[in-house]
Amino acid sequence: MILKGDYPDPTILRDGKDYYMTHSSFTYTPGFLIWHSTDLHNWEPVTRALGQLTGSVMAPDLVKFKGTYYIYFPGENARIYVIHAKNIAGPWSSPKMLNIPAGYIDPGHIVGEDGKRYLFLNNGKVVQLSEDGLTAVTEPKLVYDGWSYPSDWNVECKCLESPKLFKRGDYFYLVSAEGGTAGPATSHMVIAARSKSIFGPWENSPYNPVVHTYSDADNWWSKGHGTLVDDVEGKWWVVYHAYLKNYHTLGRQTLIEPIEWTKDGWFKTRSAQRFPGGQNLQKHAEERLSDDFTRNKLGWQWTAWNGINEQTVKFNDGLLLKARGHSPVGGQLLLVTVPDTSYTASVEVTVPPGLKGGLLLFYDEEAFAGVVSGMDSLDLYTNADSKYTLGLNLGSHFYVRILNLQNRVEIDVSKDKLHWDMLAAGKDLSTMNHNVYKHFLALRIGLVSIGASGYVKFNNFSYKPVIEANLNKGTE
Repeated sequence: MILKGDYPDPTILRDGKDYYMTHSSFTYTPGFLIWHSTDLHNWEPVTRALGQLTGSVMAPDLVKFKGTYYIYFPGENARIYVIHAKNIAGPWSSPKMLNIPAGYIDPGHIVGEDGKRYLFLNNGKVVQLSEDGLTAVTEPKLVYDGWSYPSDWNVECKCLESPKLFKRGDYFYLVSAEGGTAGPATSHMVIAARSKSIFGPWENSPYNPVVHTYSDADNWWSKGHGTLVDDVEGKWWVVYHAYLKNYHTLGRQTLIEPIEWTKDGWFKTRSAQRFPGGQNLQKHAEERLSDDFTRNKLGWQWTAWNGINEQTVKFNDGLLLKARGHSPVGGQLLLVTVPDTSYTASVEVTVPPGLKGGLLLFYDEEAFAGVVSGMDSLDLYTNADSKYTLGLNLGSHFYVRILNLQNRVEIDVSKDKLHWDMLAAGKDLSTMNHNVYKHFLALRIGLVSIGASGYVKFNNFSYKPVIEANLNKGTE
């Protein structure tokens, strides 16, 4: 694993000695967090490339062509968009919708044998691009039919998607996904094909599927959506996503496996080899995710649900989150991607008259749990349709703590951070995942601000992983 938590549909680019990677961001804004590494093991955020919301954005392809970086992605109205930048850190352009018919997803960029630019799409289609990469100059053309997996395999659908291409020697290699993204543990897979022309004919690999979950006894489920990358030492790797067994709530996490090339010019996975890097930075979740809000800007860990603008967040001795809506459904949310199966999250909340604020575990507006409180009422949610208004009056200043132990949640509140009232315990949130609610999301920690106008203030957000070996010994 190289990124814990919900980092699905990885697209990875080697640029000299540097590696860059981004993932689907759906309706979380700002989108497309770009990560940087020099060893494929330790990753740090660089920038968020997509400032404005363009629908639910997913399955991007990050490429570099003649000194310019591009991200191609599906977005609003089921259309394909592109953003571009001269510097990977930005500024990135506003999204431009390509003139490709609606209904296509998962674009994959390649320069063909004729030196022209092309964009592969799902279902084996390809379009030619203009030299600047901002316009399609042909209609989608079918060039690849996919790979026929055994008829008795337990999958969602054929769902030929995620075309990622590269050239090595005389061949173009097309790496795709089939089987469906979630559903059964054995659904998703990475397949490969090769051709001396991007228009085919494409020969399927004798080693298909290159990556696949063969049994629900495996630790990683629905392994798929792969991208190949070579490192500076000439070694090859496949980066893909998968669900941790029994933890669909965490979303699809980013994994990596080494690749070996066969004498006849195919590739397959091989036994693990050591990275040149040291300790994985993803282990330092407490440092990465906790925020005392003294920097007067949002950290990389925060994204808004369904849009953000310059008025959404302010800073004045803490974070001020603009209120909206009448409940967590429609309220203003700032969210954090969770990397651990067990953890504690807490925050200090100050609520002006007429507003409510609190802390949630939030999948989407149909699935969440947590507590919101104002000066005269306190609401406990065990799901979107399960609200309990409690007689406890916390006043205008209070603390909220959520303890999640392997999808079973305890929710506590306090007026002074010394004496805590337990509002719920043992609530099972394991069903808050894509297989139940769809939309390919994950259960995130969320600050919520509710009301017609004004700002709820948050201080000292704390995230602490719980070491699972100590679960039976109790936690703080």
